[in-house]
Amino acid sequence: MSTAEVVAIGAVTDRPLDLAAHEAAVADRRAGAVVSFQGVVRDHDHGRVVTVLEYEGHPTAEAVLREVAAGVAADPDVYAVAVSHRIGRLEIGEVALVAAVSTAHRAAGFAACARLVDEVKARLPIWKRQVFADGTEEWVNCP
Repeated sequence: MSTAEVVAIGAVTDRPLDLAAHEAAVADRRAGAVVSFQGVVRDHDHGRVVTVLEYEGHPTAEAVLREVAAGVAADPDVYAVAVSHRIGRLEIGEVALVAAVSTAHRAAGFAACARLVDEVKARLPIWKRQVFADGTEEWVNCP
């Protein structure tokens, strides 16, 4: 049985995300690896210039985020998991997603962090509106 815990889930928030706080939250004396990820708003998508993103979340988004984190934390190689996602208007360069995990070894840490990010992106009911330099926009990940 895993002794992992889901910690410091800043949840779904309109406030800036802090990578260092997520890494500190998963720190564990047993851990030889703390692996983290930041999803940053970039200035392009499929060859088009992006000027701003806006994330909108379903009321269940935070519960889904916790569920995903708990699933990763159930891995016996994982000591702790922390993950948060922004909503609202984000400018280029701002952080939209932060994830951190701690494990005994780096391979398990990289795998767990990748799994966490992939599951969040696949399951989290948060939709992204991209505004392009030419004034057009598109919604991404909408059902």
